[in-house]
Amino acid sequence: MPEQFDAIIIGAGQSGPFLAARLADAGRSVALIERDHLGGTCVNDGCTPTKTMVASARAAWSARHAAQFGVVLKGPVTVDMAAVKARKDKVVAASVNGLTDWLGGLRTLKYFKGEGRFVSPTEVKVGKRVLTAPQIFINTGATASVPDWPGIKSVPHLTNTSMMNLDSLPGHLIIVGASYIGLEFAQMYARFGSKVTVIERGPRPASREDADISAAIRDILEAEGVTFMFNTTVEAVAKAGHGVLLSLKSGERLASVEGTHLLVALGRTPNTSALDLAAAGLETNERGFIPVDDNLRTAVKGIWAMGDVNGRGAFTHTSYNDFEIVADNVIDGGKRSLAGRIPVYGLFIDPPLGRIGMSEAEVRKSGRKALMSVMPMSRVSRAKERGETQGLMKVLVDAQTRQVLGAAILGIGGDEVVHSLLQLMAAGTPYTTMMHTMHIHPTVTELIPTLLAGLKPLV
Repeated sequence: MPEQFDAIIIGAGQSGPFLAARLADAGRSVALIERDHLGGTCVNDGCTPTKTMVASARAAWSARHAAQFGVVLKGPVTVDMAAVKARKDKVVAASVNGLTDWLGGLRTLKYFKGEGRFVSPTEVKVGKRVLTAPQIFINTGATASVPDWPGIKSVPHLTNTSMMNLDSLPGHLIIVGASYIGLEFAQMYARFGSKVTVIERGPRPASREDADISAAIRDILEAEGVTFMFNTTVEAVAKAGHGVLLSLKSGERLASVEGTHLLVALGRTPNTSALDLAAAGLETNERGFIPVDDNLRTAVKGIWAMGDVNGRGAFTHTSYNDFEIVADNVIDGGKRSLAGRIPVYGLFIDPPLGRIGMSEAEVRKSGRKALMSVMPMSRVSRAKERGETQGLMKVLVDAQTRQVLGAAILGIGGDEVVHSLLQLMAAGTPYTTMMHTMHIHPTVTELIPTLLAGLKPLV
């Protein structure tokens, strides 16, 4: 006989555990299934560990640049990668243990360690046990994509997950992919002391960003010793001594690069293959995601999909927002939805990029009348005082409604500062409100009104 629950949650990423807790707090019996570890990518091999390592890399950078601030350190600055990993592991363990203890204290929640797969639209099998519930929520996330290059299966290579196990410094780290994950690791390991080469098939890094933002990102990383190879594809991979040799092609020109370690950072694939979706009457789209409506409901009644697996966002904050939307609808009887959700994300190189709403390219494509202002971070007092004037600020507004359409802040505190503009967007408040508001000096945010005062028609 199947074990009966009010709800089944498959996957314990950034949506599943929080929804499980809300349902349990509401007195409902919940089965939470996870094949690997609680917390998903963010806690185990994404945001939490990588940003912990970014902090270590920042400390190394600060130490090497201490003399610029009148601070004298004796001897060369070195990095103990085993200690960096140990610190990272400690932070991750604290997060996982906290989550485990919290969920373990919920009386009506039962945790199943294993891989869940559908038996029917209302049944899920875990090992030899069959669970049933009228409501099932999928939160299985995504994993790193690895292309089928000739030789790749016989050559040791890293992904963002296996990268977390390194406790020694790569002599020469080759990264394939110049998007967000690849760029963060590139700067991080350059600061640790590795030689870093980034291979990108396109003409620039962070290709979804505007050209000026992309160029500034390139300048920041190249200044720290990162080497880029653009318009280049990998043709084959082979072992080379204790390292790896990549055969490359750029246009009609053939080349090669040899390194000690290879990191593949070419996007992520949704974890759907083990779910047996057909048994539930579900299908994936052409990109492998489970289609959902604006309330995160799938095509089958009683089944929802949250987080990376639904293709409606690929960040921790979008996954958590999915949980908030589902909880509001399923538990609170509300009407929250994805409709109107403002795109927002960050690139956590140093200095970081904060991005909200539409890019300049998207505004131009829309054909709407808009205003734009761009300002270099070198005009910001806080940046000059900190000796970190790299980057720029950009904002776009609707010429008629005066509402903010989007913004990008690449510079000191950019990932935090951009939220002030995000709130204007969410509230539908005209940009003039912020422009006429007095801000604290010396801060980065105080230059936002000055940025807004420089708005000019987008031509």
